[in-house]
Amino acid sequence: MNKKQFFLGIFLASLIGGVIALAGASYLARQNSASNFTDKQDTSLVNMLSDDKFTVPDGINFVASAAAVTPAVVHVKSSVTISQSERGSDPFEEFFGFRNPERDMQPREGMSSGSGVIISEDGYIVTNNHVIENATKIDISLEDNTRYTARVVGTDPTTDLALIKIEAKGLRFVKFGDSDKMKVGEWVLAVGNPFDLTSTVTAGIISAKARNIGILRDLENNLQIESFLQTDAVVNPGNSGGALVNLAGELIGINTAIASRTGTFNGYAFAVPSSIVKKVMDDLLEYGTVQRGLLGVQIQDISRLDESLSGGLTTSRGVYVVDVNKGGGGEDAGLKSGDVIIGIDGVETNNVAKLQEMVARKRPGDKVEIKYLRNGKEAKATAMLKNISGDTNIVKVIPPKIVSFNGVTFEDIKPAMKERLGIEGGSGITSVEDDNWRKSGAKPGFIITSVIGSDGRYKIDNSEQLVEILKDNIGEEVVILGLYPNGQEYYFEIKVE
Repeated sequence: MNKKQFFLGIFLASLIGGVIALAGASYLARQNSASNFTDKQDTSLVNMLSDDKFTVPDGINFVASAAAVTPAVVHVKSSVTISQSERGSDPFEEFFGFRNPERDMQPREGMSSGSGVIISEDGYIVTNNHVIENATKIDISLEDNTRYTARVVGTDPTTDLALIKIEAKGLRFVKFGDSDKMKVGEWVLAVGNPFDLTSTVTAGIISAKARNIGILRDLENNLQIESFLQTDAVVNPGNSGGALVNLAGELIGINTAIASRTGTFNGYAFAVPSSIVKKVMDDLLEYGTVQRGLLGVQIQDISRLDESLSGGLTTSRGVYVVDVNKGGGGEDAGLKSGDVIIGIDGVETNNVAKLQEMVARKRPGDKVEIKYLRNGKEAKATAMLKNISGDTNIVKVIPPKIVSFNGVTFEDIKPAMKERLGIEGGSGITSVEDDNWRKSGAKPGFIITSVIGSDGRYKIDNSEQLVEILKDNIGEEVVILGLYPNGQEYYFEIKVE
């Protein structure tokens, strides 16, 4: 090899190394800045099946799908504070209005159990809202028994979904599939932790789509979305929040409910389709809250109309417009009472559940194409969806501040919790590592609303203020007053060190 060839080789090696380095930097930048789970999943290298096409083997084999999904389905255990009966009262309770721990039984911790699905290599997990609702602590166990404590990123009671996060990297995850492509009769697997039996896989078929079973009724503003995938894969208590996947190991639903008279599986289970799950997860990741686009119409299935309304209709399938909200997207698009909506964005809407599902995929400001019947004649219109306030603004929730003091971690109270408990401010305890605080009665989930020190009583607005007050009282005995998420008031004494 002459000198010219030698230096040419060095130059080419340097050039190739630079290209690889730039590609790696670009990958890391995309991963860290991703604001939706399509980008987070596409840029990860840990997904087992990756983007390779998957062919169902002859004779139907569930092994590959089960092997891909099981490591990414976690066991979720939520600690919930439960009230105890009160025992009398004392002057301190009467004066300050808080229960005395010496005369009142301390609130005990209850435990609920469910499942969750890892959807990114950096620890984002989707589960059901009812699995982690009002939890004071969320413990996550992976298939290999590695344990983490999760924090809540955001919740959406209207779809019974929640996004939580553990601090980890390089995790196996389940990639989103397309629930729209699933057909009745196709094989699916349900993976979860029924009866605390971890990593349980059952098989069944899709037995129906766009089911509304009425489990999310009575929600405020009537914004619940029920358009479940129905399956006969065996699902039991503990499967809630677990994965429903196709034979390629792709997530096509989150198992949520069962049809049962006994509390255990009686033949049918229901899952939130991935078309809704992914949209809700992306919203919670990017904004901290769900962006719900509304059509602004009151609707009902034609099959449930009384004869006085359905008698003159020329179709037996579709969604009947009972009324049109003033100033809503439907009114702007020209919809009227008596119209029958038969399609959204080219997809047939034979019932309310399917129409709600199609609209729920959108955000305020998005447009949808509506196909409808009026006096038997087909027509089309384009409507811009609005939010519940009647505009197209996007709402972003600012994450609560988290601060630590002497082995105790505090977090600002979210607006929804303040409203539910009727408090103006406070600081919640998220973890207690200090023995002094633990022995005094401090527990995760307790919300501090006041501190009584040597200089008087301080009302707590946020966590930073609380820590400053504690620092000002180092070496002193203080009384911590507050309440639990279930509304039970409580107090304890602590010497600040």
